Order: sequence, then C-alpha cells, then structure tokens
Amino acid sequence: MGEQPAIGLGDVCQKPKPSPPPFLAKTYLLVEDPTTDDVISWNDDGTALVVWHPPEFARDLLPTLFKHSNFSSFVRQLNTYGFRKIATSRWEFYNDKFQKGGKERLYEIRRRKHKSNAKAIEATHRDDLDEDEWSWSTSSSTDHYATLVDENKRLKKEKGALRFEVKNMKRKCRELIDLIGKYELGINGYDKKEDEMMVMKPNLKLFGVKLEVGEEDEMVRQSKRKR
Repeated sequence: MGEQPAIGLGDVCQKPKPSPPPFLAKTYLLVEDPTTDDVISWNDDGTALVVWHPPEFARDLLPTLFKHSNFSSFVRQLNTYGFRKIATSRWEFYNDKFQKGGKERLYEIRRRKHKSNAKAIEATHRDDLDEDEWSWSTSSSTDHYATLVDENKRLKKEKGALRFEVKNMKRKCRELIDLIGKYELGINGYDKKEDEMMVMKPNLKLFGVKLEVGEEDEMVRQSKRKR
C-alpha cells in the first residue's frame, strides 16, 4: 500500500472564508438586480454604483432590505465603508473592492474608524444599530430578496397586461364613436334627401287618393283645356 499523504494542522484548521458586512451584501444585491436599473445600477464600466433617482430609491428600495428609508443614512454608511462620490451631476459612488462581478471581494472592505465629533459618532452608531437589528444570514437575505424580486416581476407583468387592456378598450371606444358619427351622418343625409324629394314632388290627391306623377301631369293638362 502506498503511503497516505500527511495531513497538516493547517489543513484541518482552515479558517472559514469571512462573510461580507450585511450592509455591503444588501447594497450589492440592489445594484445587481436588473429590474431596478432605472433607480440604482452599475455605471457603464461596472466600477461604481449609481443611484439615479434618490427619492424613489429611498421610498421603494431601501425599506426592502434596511430598517429605514433615509437616503442620507445610506450615503453615510457608504462613506463609512470607504466609498467616495466621484461625480458632481449624479450620485455615483466608487470603491475599488466594490465592482461588478467581484462579489467575493466584499469581505475585504473594512469600516473606517471615525475621529469626529459626538454627533457624527452618534449618527454612525445609529446606523450600526439599524444594520445589526435588520441583519440576517446571507442565505435568508438572499431568499427574502429573491421573493421580493419575483413579486416585483409579477406586478410589472400585471401592469403591462392592464396597460394593454386599457389601450384595447380605448381603441374600441374610438371605433364605436366613429360608427355612431357615420350613422348620424347617414340619418341626417337621408332625412334631407327625403325633404328635397317632397318639395320637388308635391302630393296631389283626388277624392283622397294619392296620384302618381303621370296622373298629376294629366290632371293639370285637362284643367288647362277646360279653361
């Protein structure tokens, strides 16, 4: 029998790969979700995150993964983890370890230590409490977010179906209005034509009997001869 390879202490006691901070994991999920690209997404080269519409982001997306809907608090947390704003015309934030396709590097991002006044320390502490109280395991947060994404897709699908139905109903209403207009035009034209015929052909009666056009002409000629 061949010799079994020796198992070193390092092989047995390998350190588990550290998990990224919950704030970074949740933020990465938001940026990666293609259904919310109109609100938050990567920039063109995938090196920074961009919040395109802060009001909608704070109202609709932040509460799904965080315990608050405060955009300023979110930005403050980004700054705490070393993100910096790199554009003046939009909310674009950069961190060299927060890149598209680089989720495995999130655990390398470390929180900065603050050397500031009491108010800043209190605000940071409050953000930490929000994160800790609302944090969950990576698997459970992923499942929860996947459920939210599926629900969002379902609502968008229903919205599209309703929009198509409304568009179809508007088209039918226009067709009905056009048909009514043509019908009224035809009725009015028929009545006018009938009135004109009545003027051109007055009804003459003899002993209560309506005369035809030829009979009317003959009666007129006989009346003239008698005179």
